This record gives sequence, structure tokens and C-alpha cells, in this order.
Amino acid sequence: MKKRKLILSLFLGCGLLFSVFFAGLCFSSYKKVSSYPVTAWHIDHKADCGIVLTGGPGRIFDGFEMLYLNRVKKLIISGVNPKTELNDIFPQRAFYGELDPGDIILEKSSLTTYGNAQQTLPLIEALNCRDVVLITSKLHMHRAYKTFRATFPEEIPVYQRSTVGKGDSLHWTRVWSESIKAVFYDLWFY
Repeated sequence: MKKRKLILSLFLGCGLLFSVFFAGLCFSSYKKVSSYPVTAWHIDHKADCGIVLTGGPGRIFDGFEMLYLNRVKKLIISGVNPKTELNDIFPQRAFYGELDPGDIILEKSSLTTYGNAQQTLPLIEALNCRDVVLITSKLHMHRAYKTFRATFPEEIPVYQRSTVGKGDSLHWTRVWSESIKAVFYDLWFY
């Protein structure tokens, strides 16, 4: 009976320690995610290639603006639905003059941030990009940047261009959700 109580106490103690540790990681991640700056408003990034992670219209618009203004030479839009075409994503393209569709790559295989990094690396290498601008939301940038930095070789600089688009809410539930994802990525991937 005493042995059983001891085992139960050890089990509960370990569970409590793990819970406190996990909560601490989540809180630390929450602070990082919620305090990430919006860089698209005050930094004019320039690189060989831009990578837009799908999920919000503001990101895609920002990527096309960068291509149009020659801030990037090639634009990869990663995580596109396999049935989607370029005009579905950016119907305003007709108003952008001479954007060469050959400079825009729709990556349609990835389903996760990890997949985005894994699927775009061969494209970046094939396009001979020496540096890239990673374009995603302020909320997603912390995890996305760490994932791309862990995947891409050190010789390829990854510049962070975080945006806030219409519908990008920083409600605490969305920040907590992203923070928990970041903790799992920290434990699993980095």
C-alpha cells in the first residue's frame, strides 16, 4: 500500500513538474509571439527571392508589391491549394503592368510551416537565390523564421518581413494557439 502511494506521488509530482515546465515554455513563447514587430511598415527589404507563406491576403499582396518594385527577383508563394491558379490568388495582377509570370512560383505541396521550409529550399537552390525575404504575418513570424533558419543553410540569409493584413487578429486566443505550436516546434524540430 505504501509502495503504491509512493509511486502515485512520484507520478503526480513528475506530472506537476512537467506541467509547470510546459506552462513556462508556453508563457515565454507567448511573450515572443505577441511582441514580434511588424517590419513591412518600416524596412525596405531587398533580396534575390521572396517566400510568401499563404494564410492571409496581406502577405500575398506584400509579396507581389515587392516583386513589382524589384525588391525581389523571384517570388515563391508556398502552401498554395493544388487546385489554385495564379489569377485566383492575385486577381489584381492585371493592374501591375509587366509582371512576368515566370518570376512567380506557386509551391503546392506543403501543408505546414515545416513543409513550407522543406519544399521551398530546393526551389531557392534551383533559382540560385543568395538571400531570401520571408513574408508572413506578425503572429506567425517567430515560428516561421526559426523553422526556415533551422532548414536553410547558414550561407543563405533569411530576412524577416512580418505583415498585418485584414483579418489578422492578435486576439489572445490566436496568440496562445501560435505560442503552443511554437513550443511543440521547439521540442520537436529545432
